[in-house]
Amino acid sequence: MSQEILVLPEEVVLNKIYFIRNHKVMIDRDLALFNCVKTKRLKEAVRRNIERFPKDFMFELSSKEFQNWRSQFASSNTDKMGLRYAPMVFSEHGVLMLSSVLNSQKAIQTNIQIMRIFSKVRAMLLDTTEIRLDVEKMKKKIENQGKNIELVFQYLDELVAKKEIVKREKIGYKK
Repeated sequence: MSQEILVLPEEVVLNKIYFIRNHKVMIDRDLALFNCVKTKRLKEAVRRNIERFPKDFMFELSSKEFQNWRSQFASSNTDKMGLRYAPMVFSEHGVLMLSSVLNSQKAIQTNIQIMRIFSKVRAMLLDTTEIRLDVEKMKKKIENQGKNIELVFQYLDELVAKKEIVKREKIGYKK
């Protein structure tokens, strides 16, 4: 079996990953395009194998989500954009399962590439999370330093207030 190198630019795939219902997902029409099949055929394959797609692998957009998503393409011909019916959206695991349902070499190669990109996205999110945590630690340290400095000045003010001015005889030359 010859291994054909599939060239899907990462930027294109990254732009097709959406965040819906707190999940990173891809929409059926984008996956159909990447796998060189019609959206209708992709949906048919999924419906024939629906037991392979639990809710955390694939779900259809609600009518409200669909209308919101559809309004973003208001100027386009909805029939050509495949927006007559609520799209199926696939999580990372759903995309992986899709390769077994479509069962073509193209689908396997496409999904391998998409899985690698999902992994990169996850790694980038973890990196930014670690950076955010580090920034929060530094903020807390800075806040604590500010409080400590205020405390030092407060103690100095108290010492100055408590200090009794003692009259004492001047030393040195007398006039």
